[in-house]
Amino acid sequence: MITFALALIALIVGYLLYGKFVEHVFGPDDRPTPAIAKADGVDFVVMPSWKIFMIQFLNIAGTGPIFGAIMGAWYGPVAYLWIVLGCVFAGAMHDYMSGMLSVRHGGANLPDLVGNYLGTTTKNIMLIFSILLLMMVGAVFVYSPAIILNGMFTEMGDTKMIWIIVIFVYYLVATMLPIDKLIGKVYPLFAFSLIFMAVALLVGLIIKQPSIPEIWDNPLQHNLNQPAELFGVEGFMSNNAIFPCLFITIACGAISGFHATQSPLMARCIKHEKMGRPIFYGSMITEGLVALIWATVSMYFFYYGGWKECVDAETLNAFMAQWNDPAQHKTLVQFFDAPTVVKLVCNSWLGVLGGILALLGVVAAPITSGDTALRSARLIIADFVKMEQKTIKNRFTICIPMFAAVIGILVWQMENPNGFNIIWQYFGWANQTLSVFTLWTLTVYLCQKKKPFIITLIPALFMTTVCSTFIFVSPQALHLGALGYACGGVVMVIACIWFFVWYRKAMK
Repeated sequence: MITFALALIALIVGYLLYGKFVEHVFGPDDRPTPAIAKADGVDFVVMPSWKIFMIQFLNIAGTGPIFGAIMGAWYGPVAYLWIVLGCVFAGAMHDYMSGMLSVRHGGANLPDLVGNYLGTTTKNIMLIFSILLLMMVGAVFVYSPAIILNGMFTEMGDTKMIWIIVIFVYYLVATMLPIDKLIGKVYPLFAFSLIFMAVALLVGLIIKQPSIPEIWDNPLQHNLNQPAELFGVEGFMSNNAIFPCLFITIACGAISGFHATQSPLMARCIKHEKMGRPIFYGSMITEGLVALIWATVSMYFFYYGGWKECVDAETLNAFMAQWNDPAQHKTLVQFFDAPTVVKLVCNSWLGVLGGILALLGVVAAPITSGDTALRSARLIIADFVKMEQKTIKNRFTICIPMFAAVIGILVWQMENPNGFNIIWQYFGWANQTLSVFTLWTLTVYLCQKKKPFIITLIPALFMTTVCSTFIFVSPQALHLGALGYACGGVVMVIACIWFFVWYRKAMK
């Protein structure tokens, strides 16, 4: 567990040192924040900093740092590097800068920020892109908690559809209410549950001291008769190369464009600009810690037989029966999809009470991220059509067609056996592409302010390369093989030249 311990320390040191540097670059001051200057009692409401932190953490987390880390663990300990480096130098910086930029622009939504710095055409593309992503988040974060809740109440039979309906009703209510009436009151409790789960699993790792791969190990050497052999050799990794797919799979634990759509919600609630670093940068570092813990647990689960501790005899026998029949290997993914891994680990490691508290966080996190995603979509659409949102009628006018589209995505996902994993891949790519728009926006902003733009330029170029290469090489997209990597390199060169040509003209 040496690599794991070093990674934990690196995240904390990153917050203390690099986070302070990023704050210095932006330069928060004492000007009135939107929560004070534009208070409306619905979306612009001053709240305590600790409560804003908990809400921000829950909004950006969802099951992203959990499910993404679980699937990212299939790639082995290289996931540690991406979580730490991505979180400190890209993700947390991205969240802080986008959140504070929203504060400086009166609580503006992401498409408006993009339009201010990248132009109207880019804004319109971003508008459509962000709404589709937010609706996809709503669909993904309905299905995963419904699966977990269905597993918690097996004595009631198959209740998955009932839970889906309940979650959708909650979505509608939470999206419609003023932000301090429901979100401000109960979300801190759910955030505590999610943090408790991470801390409890961390304690479990310290007590168990399980065998887990170090960064200098090759975990595939240790996976004999483990599920990782299925995923690593015959399945997941053989069809999804580490670059770029690792950087798409682990999004919310490293960098996530979705966060920039959520930060304006809290940018409308902070009282002082100097609250920005603990709220925006700090919540992302906390999310990185959660991802790191789940990646470690999952590596033990997949590569070193940890899964055998977590399943009952009936499940183990069913798995081994299909394992011995190669023709059945494709169906084995049902035993180890991300929601199932969460349920098995929490119940096995944390006992009944601990498992319930942990699962409460895992269930609540995606639900709360889903409703704030749809809330953000409502506000983005309202800004575009210039429809005020104080009246309930106007909120309903936007919500009804939006919810109908989310239901359509959900139905497709449920009717496909591998629908969750497919949706997650598309969600991951769209999510990271959104971060590309945000990073370039931040880069232009820093250039115009004559501040050190290198801190955003390098992540912008890297994520541009990741997202374009994914389109060229992924089996879910063009699947061009080696040619795809060359195309991704060409995109990076074009982006670099384009930026410096623009920069030279802008500085004149």
